Amino acid sequence: MVLIKHLPRDSALQRDLHGEVAEWSVTDHLLAAAVDHLAVANWMFSCVNSSEDGDAPEFPEPVPRPKSTKDAEEDGEGSGPDGTAAAPDAGEAAPAVSPGQLARFFG
Repeated sequence: MVLIKHLPRDSALQRDLHGEVAEWSVTDHLLAAAVDHLAVANWMFSCVNSSEDGDAPEFPEPVPRPKSTKDAEEDGEGSGPDGTAAAPDAGEAAPAVSPGQLARFFG
């Protein structure tokens, strides 16, 4: 059990149990979150500073994150492991932002 418990992240057993998530390190998740936050900040800046009222830029697509095999079976499509929501469609209103999400965004 000790040998199995301490297998490396990229082992076949870890990939079978956790799917693509086993291949992503904490650094990879942090880089994806940083890219998403920068894209949203640039989107907000361009929305505020756009000269035309009706021509708002599209909401940026988040960096695709791997799902574990367990997550993929449970909900299919949805939000990423860090809790970020998918981009709203053109006809839909943007989802409300919770205080917890604001606290995570601003640190």
